[in-house]
Amino acid sequence: MRRAPYIFSLTLTALLVSGVTGAQPAETAKANPPAVVQNTPAPKANVAARDPFFWLGEINKATAVINTDAGLLEPAMGARLAAGVARVIEDGNQPGAKRPSTVITFEPLLIKAAGQDITLLHAGRSSQDMHATYRSAILRDKLLELADQLIITATTLVDLAAEHADTVVPNYTNGVAAQPNSYGHYLLGHAAALDRDAQRIREAYARIDRSPMGTTVLNGTSWPLDRERMAKYLGFTALVDNAYDASQISSMDQPVEVGAIVTSIALHTGNFIEDVMTQYAQSRPWILLQEGGGNTYVSSAMPQKRNPGLLNNTRSDASTAVTLAMGPVWQTHNITPGMSDPKDVKQNAAMVDSAIAVLKRWDRVMKALVVNRERALEELNSDWTASQEVADVLMRQYKLPFRVGHHVASEIVDYARANNVLPLDFPYDQARRIYAEAVKGTDYPAELPMSEAEFRATLDPVAIVKNRRTVGGPQPEEMQRMLKEAKARLADQAGWIQSRRAHIDQSLAQLDSDFAKLAANAPSH
Repeated sequence: MRRAPYIFSLTLTALLVSGVTGAQPAETAKANPPAVVQNTPAPKANVAARDPFFWLGEINKATAVINTDAGLLEPAMGARLAAGVARVIEDGNQPGAKRPSTVITFEPLLIKAAGQDITLLHAGRSSQDMHATYRSAILRDKLLELADQLIITATTLVDLAAEHADTVVPNYTNGVAAQPNSYGHYLLGHAAALDRDAQRIREAYARIDRSPMGTTVLNGTSWPLDRERMAKYLGFTALVDNAYDASQISSMDQPVEVGAIVTSIALHTGNFIEDVMTQYAQSRPWILLQEGGGNTYVSSAMPQKRNPGLLNNTRSDASTAVTLAMGPVWQTHNITPGMSDPKDVKQNAAMVDSAIAVLKRWDRVMKALVVNRERALEELNSDWTASQEVADVLMRQYKLPFRVGHHVASEIVDYARANNVLPLDFPYDQARRIYAEAVKGTDYPAELPMSEAEFRATLDPVAIVKNRRTVGGPQPEEMQRMLKEAKARLADQAGWIQSRRAHIDQSLAQLDSDFAKLAANAPSH
């Protein structure tokens, strides 16, 4: 049975077309970015999107210039063929014009413009390497779009971390309140995750930014094609070295690798959203969305409810992104090398666009968050999230083994919960009693070595956060260091994006210039 990938492809396509997600009472408009479709109209006159038609045009322009300079085409013939290529591109850039996305549908336009002679450009080329080339070029552009939005979202995250560097809140492990922490420190943890996603984009980009052109089908050609010059004209920084790998394996790997990046971004988003969602189950949350503007919506039946529509929509978008990211995996599974299943430009562009949409929603969530510092501190002081500090102080200051101190702290918490006593109200005498019983019969000091003032200070969540000494902890000095470094990494990432775009633009500009000179020598009609 080999039908499963085909069935999945149909399902995936239906999902792309319908934009299916969960119900969205607060905001019905979903992100449906335009995808590259065969024979789609040009956006406007003389401004061509970098779609398959655009790249097929660039490949033909570069072929005409390179093969003429190499003597594979007579200069007069090269100029005449260049004029034909220019005519096809100009026609395709007109409003409402068709923009074929395959070699087989593009070539008839060339023949119509310049006659059968124009198929001389086909020397040593195949739809295999030409399609692999434009797929890489389009995916390369999409990765830069994703990197752009990742910077925007990560910048919001880092800025919010700076704003809340000294906001002390509960943090949770295993779904239970665990320890006090700086909310800014928590946010920088999420920013670190997005920085790894940015690294993944750069690493994947380097592998995608390689030109397959000139490898023909799978073993090259007898024509002495200049692959290096072709790569430079098209803005690639390297070649796919092995001709078989170029269109048979590498072009299948690329969408799978990008899908892994999309998955990572979606999972990071979902983790953050679910943490906020947990607060909405409480009667008195310490973090909420600012009401209005489509962030929340009221229940049709229950007047007290303010449903977090923005959070629901962001979570739903993240789930959709994961779904689309799995598409290339399933479509590459159990097929022979080179099959077209995972290479669809429309589906792979939509997959990346789904991650961009998720990051946009996450950015909006962070800008809508309202953190109630007093309520967060109240929650900390209503539970025993500071209890580990008792064990730490007994070990750090008074050389008690941690497990002994941990037992003392655990007994204190048990007594407090049994008697409904809050940390700030815990009787010092009871702490002394519990300690004495815990160390009875040992060589450890019989009396609790902590004074009452020290005992009280040990349970202060704000003091705990400020007094951390771990590299990478939430203490003010480390927060300032990590904020500075996070901002520097964002600046570096922005510089990398700018340099990659500049390289592509300069390469294409050079091709335009050299092609124009060649086409200018064509005989007038």
